[in-house]
Order: sequence, then C-alpha cells, then structure tokens
Amino acid sequence: MTIRENLELREKEYLSPYASLSMNSKGRVKPEEECDIRPAFQRDRDKILHCKAFRRLKDKTQVFLSPEGDHYRTRLTHTLEVSQNARTIAKALKLNEDLVEAIALGHDLGHTPFGHAGERALNRVCPLGFEHSQQSVRTVERLERDGQGLNLTFEVRDGILNHQTVGKPHTLEGKVVRLSDKISYIHHDMDDAIRAGILTEMDVPKEIRDVIGCTPSERLDHFVHDIVTNSMGKNDICMSEEIDTAMKNMRKFMFESVYQNPIAKGEEGRAEQLVETLYSYFMKNSHTLPEEYLNLLAEGEPKEQVICDYVGAMTDRYAISKYEEIYIPKSWILL
Repeated sequence: MTIRENLELREKEYLSPYASLSMNSKGRVKPEEECDIRPAFQRDRDKILHCKAFRRLKDKTQVFLSPEGDHYRTRLTHTLEVSQNARTIAKALKLNEDLVEAIALGHDLGHTPFGHAGERALNRVCPLGFEHSQQSVRTVERLERDGQGLNLTFEVRDGILNHQTVGKPHTLEGKVVRLSDKISYIHHDMDDAIRAGILTEMDVPKEIRDVIGCTPSERLDHFVHDIVTNSMGKNDICMSEEIDTAMKNMRKFMFESVYQNPIAKGEEGRAEQLVETLYSYFMKNSHTLPEEYLNLLAEGEPKEQVICDYVGAMTDRYAISKYEEIYIPKSWILL
C-alpha cells in the first residue's frame, strides 16, 4: 500500500462524514497517474503553489493602489490569510484541509492588476465581459503551463469558481473558503484602513462593535468561532443570525467608508483608464502579443478573450511598465 493510499484511508477514518474525501474526488478532465505520496487535493495545492499566476499575486493590488509602506496587504497576502482562516475552520470541523487550502490558494489567480478597478475596466471594454472568479478557473484550466492548464480536480475548480457571495460551492470545503474570503478582507482591509489613517476604530458603528468586537483581531476571532460553533455536526457552513447580520453591516460600512473612499480610491480612475488603454492597444496590435497568447489565437480563441487573458494577468508594475513602453516617449542619443 502506498503512502497516498494510507493517507486516503486516514481521511476516511478521521474526517467528518460531510467532508470531501480525496479517494472520492470526481477527478480531472484529463486522467493522470496518481502520485504515490500525495492525495489528489494535496497535489492540486502544490500545482497552484508552483504556478506563475500564483507568484504574480505578490504585485497585485488588494485595496490600496501603490501604498507608501511595506505592511499593506497585496493580493498574495490576502490569499494567504484566506487560506489560513479557512484551514483553521476546516481543521476544527474535521473537513479536508488539503481541499480547502487548494481552493483558497487558487481563488484569486485570475484577478487583474489594480484590484477590482482593473476588473471593472476589462468588464466594461470587453464584449465578452470579465469576471475574476471565472478568469481564475480559466487560468488553471487553460492558461497555465503554456496553454495546457493545471488539470485540477473538479472539487478545486468548483470551489474557485464559486468563492464569491453569489456562488454555491458543491462541497463544504468550498463553502468554508467562500466565507473565509469575506471575513479575511473585512479583517485586513479595516486593519489597512486604520494604518492609512482613513479610519479609526471608533468610526465603526457602536452596534457593530458591541457584537463582534472593537479591533480587527477581535472581529476575526468572533467570525471564526461563530462559524465553527454553528457548523459543527452539520452538512452546511453557517453563522448565527446575530453575527451574520453584524458581518453584513460591517461589510456595508467598509464599502461606504473604505472601498468608495476618495482617499483610498483616488487613483482608481487612472488605473481603469490605463487598463482600458492597454486592452484597446492590443486589440489593434495583437501581433505584438507574447508567443503563448499568439498560440491561443492560432488555436481559435476569441481575440477579445486572449487580450483579457494577457492584460488581466499583468501585475500592477508590469501594466505600468508596458503602458510606458508603448506610450511614453523615450530619451534618445544622437550618434
């Protein structure tokens, strides 16, 4: 018996009856020889961790565009915090940590440069539309490994696709990540807003503070404990009505005070214009795309989609550099 098979049996013996077992995965689109050490979801976690799209998250905006300071969150640190919170919840509920971690690490792989500003820009100019959860799935299914994709299991791809509020994951592990995404950004975006001097704790309405605490860490602790307590022994992931209401009110407060704050979001108009300009340029000059994207065009992929693939995959820094390369006059030397 291989190490993988022993681990699969251990899952079956230990995990909750509602957990997703590696041995029961619905599998991959393209059959692969099983690893003799790693179960399927652990293998997916490793594939995501080592892919190019994951590394690019380190230079993609979470909330604040190009902040002065090293301690503001990026899309990568957000992803790691989602993963940690989700694993804490999964471990307490005896769910599959490997599946939770794979979904969490992959959930934002399709995010654009400049956060949701870039996403709005591409959705506005591309007739096919653009939505980052769908692009995350396309990234792992089609774009990685020079167009071959990562060939992840159904459960991981389902969790990535359905990680937003409107999503309906087919596994409890996917539901854990969906909630962890929300509580993570409420936690760290408030922390960053305080660091930036945009808000103070006393700006949070008292009726919210009285329920979920007066600091980011207190709120995160309340959310995690409430999810675990209310989901224990159930075939669902849920919160108490009181905490759920407080979370929604906190999220509404964050939208009004941070996500739409002119100080925090003052540069987003320029970022959107930059992304739209790059999209328009490459629509007219698609022959200048890198080879991997030219290959997608040669295989019959719609040009609009391939341009979104390229521009959407850019980091903040690369998008600015590419814009400067195309549009900003260069100094020259008279020989």
